[in-house]
Amino acid sequence: MSTNQLDKKSQAWSALFSEPMSDLVKRYTSSVFFDKRLWQADIAGSLAHAEMLAAQKIISAVDHASIQKGLGQISAEIESGAFEWKLDLEDVHLNIEARLTTLVGDAGKRLHTGRSRNDQVATDVRLWLRGEIDLIGDLLTELQKAMLTIAEKNVDVILPGFTHLQVAQPVSFGHHMLAYVEMFSRDAERLQDVRRRVNRLPLGAAALAGTSYPLDRERVAKTLGMVDDKGHPQVCQNSLDAVSDRDFAIEFTAAASLAMVHISRLSEELILWMSQSFGFIQIGDAYTTGSSIMPQKKNPDVPELARGKTGRVVGHLMGLITLMKGQPLAYNKDNQEDKEPLFDTVDTLKDTLRIFAEMMGSITVKPEAMERAALKGYATATDLADYMVKKGLPFRDAHEAVAHAVKTAIAQGVDLSELSLATLQQFNAKIENDVYDVLSLRGSLNARSTLGGTAPSQVRFQIERHVKRLG
Repeated sequence: MSTNQLDKKSQAWSALFSEPMSDLVKRYTSSVFFDKRLWQADIAGSLAHAEMLAAQKIISAVDHASIQKGLGQISAEIESGAFEWKLDLEDVHLNIEARLTTLVGDAGKRLHTGRSRNDQVATDVRLWLRGEIDLIGDLLTELQKAMLTIAEKNVDVILPGFTHLQVAQPVSFGHHMLAYVEMFSRDAERLQDVRRRVNRLPLGAAALAGTSYPLDRERVAKTLGMVDDKGHPQVCQNSLDAVSDRDFAIEFTAAASLAMVHISRLSEELILWMSQSFGFIQIGDAYTTGSSIMPQKKNPDVPELARGKTGRVVGHLMGLITLMKGQPLAYNKDNQEDKEPLFDTVDTLKDTLRIFAEMMGSITVKPEAMERAALKGYATATDLADYMVKKGLPFRDAHEAVAHAVKTAIAQGVDLSELSLATLQQFNAKIENDVYDVLSLRGSLNARSTLGGTAPSQVRFQIERHVKRLG
């Protein structure tokens, strides 16, 4: 039998058709040049399926051994680059099956017993995505550790905390970094939760209705590690849902979008802080670029590009949701369009997390600039109001009194801490000399020692908690 004949026979539907597919349709419907990245998952799924078929006496032990040997050779060929991917064979599954049949003959044809490309591709994508989620989890851990390193070094550094991008209250720069550690820790939690639903076996659902062969789907699930925390096999329980569900891909992309949004928020701050107007930090030269016309420029291209790539990932989420919204049960060719956005989401998130974990280690913090900025915005005004409340004034009255004090400080061109005691007592006669402890940036910082507050003692407590959590 010629290779062309074999390739044609590998298309199970070809005997029904009286004329060949046009080259344009081949190119339009083929997915092999992007779904070939699923080859390891495809071979793992096929090995588990073949082992189960042999155990169930559906194929012989001799055929099983031939399939194992053939798939082992195919793995070696793909890894070495010797494997020839063919457009005519549409996708990763038919390319591998055709090569297997060439190598081992009829045993290769028997491998597809009890399964369809519909449940096969759903299994492959789940297996591949499970591994990628684990890699992303490791990268999130590395990024959190990088943020913790910055936090540990800058617990006592005072940063102006902002609301509405207006100076609000002084905070520890370490505390500010820990806010992102919290965000990325939730991203990791979400992805682990998504992983549980990804890690369920569709194989054995066949095209849409199940199969008449006596398959042991739970055995395959155990072989592939598709089990819960107690080792119980996790199998998709409805054959229609198993082949047509792409919830897991949408849910992953939603979690990835949130992680990228957190990266984008951090990027925005890094960009602002590096500008001459702020001058709070400097990003290492390896992560910045110059200008083609302005020699003095150092541009924060990595954070800017990450901010832009966030829109790309969120766009993939919208694309996947739109892809699924009008599909009737069960499998439809539309679902071929799930892979490119999913693959690109994974690649973009991994690359972004990796470069940010490295880049954060290159940042130089400028404490003096931060403190000067905190002094410009009357950041201790709330502390003065709290002081008056402790002296017996209702908070709303204290709030109004401090507003007048700020107005006076603005008129005099000084900070609140530079107003004389006599001036301050005009706003509340109970104000005493101890008010100046309250009005200092350091005093304001130390006062906020409730759980989750910005006091250095609390920041150190939180750093220790995160270090233990991350191991």
